[in-house]
Amino acid sequence: MFMGEFNHNVDEKGRLMLPSKFRDGLINNEYVITRGLDNCLFLFPIEEWKEFEEKMKKLSLTKKDARAFIRFLFSGATNDILDKQGRIKLSDTLKKYANIEKEVVVTGAFNRIEIWSKENWEDYISKAEDTFEDIAENLMDL
Repeated sequence: MFMGEFNHNVDEKGRLMLPSKFRDGLINNEYVITRGLDNCLFLFPIEEWKEFEEKMKKLSLTKKDARAFIRFLFSGATNDILDKQGRIKLSDTLKKYANIEKEVVVTGAFNRIEIWSKENWEDYISKAEDTFEDIAENLMDL
């Protein structure tokens, strides 16, 4: 499980050092990174990605929304491994999608890691703070 929030920088070659706490969650250092929702990037450990793929296989290709969602996630996806320093490489396409230039926020999101431009993260948190209680109430039926 991934949790926490970390501030990092992308270097001039588009590489990002993952927090050591998160690197430990990547078996054989293998991951898939793709466009995420809310203009961030999703980074899945390979095992989680395979489970996600199985769920996507169950979607009906006759449904327009299913096709669009699959295209969105899979067209930007890259399978890779961490380099020896624990860095990932962000493609220009993914950086552009997530508005990433230099400063990023790397967050744990249960079974995946999210990578946000600092600006997008601060904007998201600012707007979402007012609705978190309502969201929790709607989602939690204990």
